[in-house]
Amino acid sequence: MPKDTIPVGKSPRRQRSSRFHVGEKVELEKYPHFNEVPPSQRHELFVRKLAQCQVLFDFNDVSSGLKGKEIKRQTLQEMLEYVATTRGAIVDSIYPDVIRMFAVNLFRTIPPQLNPVAGEGFDPEEDEPVLESAWPHLQLVYEFFLRFVESPDFNVHVAKKYIDQKFILQLLELFDSEDPRERDFLKTTLHRLYGKFLNLRAFIRRSINNIFFQFIYETERFNGVAELLEILGSIINGFALPLKEEHRIFLSRVLMPLHKPSTLAMYHPQLDYCVVQFLEKDPTLTSEVINSLLHYWPKINSAKEVMFLTEIEGILDIVDAVEFQRIMEPLFQRLAKCVSSPHFQVAERALYYWNNDYIVNLISDNIEVIMPIMFPPLYKHSKTHWNRTIHGLVYHALKTLMEINPALFDECTEKYKEDENA
Repeated sequence: MPKDTIPVGKSPRRQRSSRFHVGEKVELEKYPHFNEVPPSQRHELFVRKLAQCQVLFDFNDVSSGLKGKEIKRQTLQEMLEYVATTRGAIVDSIYPDVIRMFAVNLFRTIPPQLNPVAGEGFDPEEDEPVLESAWPHLQLVYEFFLRFVESPDFNVHVAKKYIDQKFILQLLELFDSEDPRERDFLKTTLHRLYGKFLNLRAFIRRSINNIFFQFIYETERFNGVAELLEILGSIINGFALPLKEEHRIFLSRVLMPLHKPSTLAMYHPQLDYCVVQFLEKDPTLTSEVINSLLHYWPKINSAKEVMFLTEIEGILDIVDAVEFQRIMEPLFQRLAKCVSSPHFQVAERALYYWNNDYIVNLISDNIEVIMPIMFPPLYKHSKTHWNRTIHGLVYHALKTLMEINPALFDECTEKYKEDENA
């Protein structure tokens, strides 16, 4: 069934969990614990337990298969402990069984997101996420697989045959899960695989880019953007200098356009972190980043404007004097509009820049350029803004400018009055 169709006659999606293809009912037999058999039989028992855990149960029906569900839960827990504590548990022949068990339990279609009442589009900022009803099993499958990959016995060369590009694409599709617990496990899992499988690194980055392109330019709907950006944040941290062209293109064509979607609030802290990581690596990218933010500046979304102002303040905290001079005119022209904003929080956030000592020092070093841009809106709003808090912040900003260069302040005052009377 295509991802964007809703089954006819079914209840709204938000009362259900993922669609698992539950096969014929199978009665699970409780196998002995690993400690209850001689070491020579443990490998065979491991294989049987892995096969047993490929049986799926219907968690949407709370009362069905209770005995089998509990046997499977215990079996997953036992395998998890076995892999974590037994040296030599992972042998070459076990890899296909482990990967198959992981895939059978986890690789599934993530259903379309619907609102609980009317079946309308799910709003991640407003609606509660649907938690996976099968989580008691899914969590243990994730934990088991992570222990498997992190084991000192894990052999990347053998695993390459099974953990391939198709596996990665199926894993990435799961990042659209509404359940934040699942996305958190996926983030850790993909990060571990990125660290171990050098042959898949470029493919993983490219595939994440493709998800982002689709999100930015087509759907604006994907639950796992924040988690994927967290992975990328640590990847960017490890980039060697000078930056490859591929990485610079990633900044300009992927990270910066991610500021466009209306759901920016869902992933802005992670996006902000990625951008700052780039600038700490290569400060010469500052003007490109600032100009890009000015290009994508929200027209009618004050909450997004506040986010942009916060991000730019973080960038200015690490900018050097030379880079600052390249972007100060267009940037302060935008700030002049922000301090004039009738929206209280936008004006307040822009005026907070004058509480940042480092930014005030940058302004002081370039006062001849900045004061003529900032003086008119500040002076005007010192007289007319409706909010008392803004009045105090405007007064502080004007006082700071006057203390930096009293003569220029007087000139700007005279020019403002002349322009007003003209």
